[in-house]
Amino acid sequence: MRTGSDYENSLGNRKVYINGEVVTDVTKSPYFKGIIDTLKKMYDYSSDPKNQMQFKTPWGTTGNRTFMIPHDLNGLNERHQAIAKWAEMSMGFVGRSPDHVGSFFAGFASNPAVFDRGAKPFSENVIRHYRRLVDSDIYLSYSIIPPQVDRSKKAHELPDSHIQVSLVEERQDGIVVRGSQMLGTGAAVADELFVSCIPPLGEGDENYALSFVVPIGARGLKLYCRPPYGFYRTSVFDYPMSTRFDESDAIVVFDDVFIPWSDVFVFRDVKLLQAQFFETPAHIYGNNQAQIRLAVKLRFIAGLAAKVAKMNGTDRIQGVLERLGELASISSMVEGMCIASEASGSKREYGAFVPNPRYLYGPMGLQAEIYPRAVGILKELSGAGVLQLPSTFMEIENPETREDMERYVGSSSADTVSRIKLFRLVWDIIGSEFAGRHLQYEMFYAGAPYVSRMYAYRNFDYNSAMADVERFMQEYDLHTSI
Repeated sequence: MRTGSDYENSLGNRKVYINGEVVTDVTKSPYFKGIIDTLKKMYDYSSDPKNQMQFKTPWGTTGNRTFMIPHDLNGLNERHQAIAKWAEMSMGFVGRSPDHVGSFFAGFASNPAVFDRGAKPFSENVIRHYRRLVDSDIYLSYSIIPPQVDRSKKAHELPDSHIQVSLVEERQDGIVVRGSQMLGTGAAVADELFVSCIPPLGEGDENYALSFVVPIGARGLKLYCRPPYGFYRTSVFDYPMSTRFDESDAIVVFDDVFIPWSDVFVFRDVKLLQAQFFETPAHIYGNNQAQIRLAVKLRFIAGLAAKVAKMNGTDRIQGVLERLGELASISSMVEGMCIASEASGSKREYGAFVPNPRYLYGPMGLQAEIYPRAVGILKELSGAGVLQLPSTFMEIENPETREDMERYVGSSSADTVSRIKLFRLVWDIIGSEFAGRHLQYEMFYAGAPYVSRMYAYRNFDYNSAMADVERFMQEYDLHTSI
């Protein structure tokens, strides 16, 4: 279990391009200070035994409970509580914290035999990397989406066959890959990157059917980050979310990067590429973590909306209460379905206890509607209050402007500083660049909305539901009497 300092000291040499310059040491860059400080606090919290985020591994070491493979409902509940504790440190606004990809690796290692079905057996690699994740407490991010160059064509049909990360050379000691992947959320401040492809590939795409782990500092690996949202802000008071929780997203580029065989999970096997996610509990564990985080986030938004209504004195108006009731429904549905999926989970033949996918993917199918609606209600209840704010905290401190701030930007139920503090927080969730990114992020969290709904469709027992309809319809016919 490493501390925050251990984590920061692990962020070695890398090539991160941002604002026209290369950053080789992210710990000294203002662009990443906020998120690194947040992750340090998370590691300090989990490494303290009193916070009950640790477990004893079957091989005798100590690990983070968020990485554990649960074997019964009690283990799944312990994992849930650990994930929720980390999520609450950012109120769910760090979407790719180390427990997300860590959950995928726990899923891979739950059923490692899947990885022996290809031309080369890789189960030992999977087990070794999972144990190293747990024992070294590393931060793994991932990049598993091809670039949006031309989605009407398969990867091998593009004029440049190395747009998507792909095989260039197979060697005795490993492989060489070239191309790019998106969306490397958190990759700039992670230790290592898991690279694969979650959209289905087809015949002819074998050179893109790869899964492997690579250090962020690997030779030939480059990250191109989107604009940062926090470093140029005036203060944490003015932008409490942007300045601390902007985890960055990046295009990941591979310029003939060498990957040793010991770091490969899938090699040129289109069917196995999908099996790694769905014939192990990897996709379920990863999205179970994501829904726990989302439940924390939605509860926080509901609390913000209630606090805004109370400060504005509108918390007795029927229409406002109805909106708060809708927020309560949204938040409770996600949290409740997450709990239901765990409570009705089952132990698989390979020994892992896995949440019920029906209740996990149900709310995920509506995530593209749920999150925008929650933010929309918060916007509606906040009204112009988020616009009637001073430009920075300095107007509160300036003797020339302080009196006007106290007189005109105050509240009958709170002092001026408290009111401005609340509405600056709200703005950073509904109106800032950080807010816009999170809206887009949650809408496409599990892929395009039709993709997440297909997960819900496939895991709903439609045969049983249609059988119920058929059985009911057999109870009457054309001549059944009233």
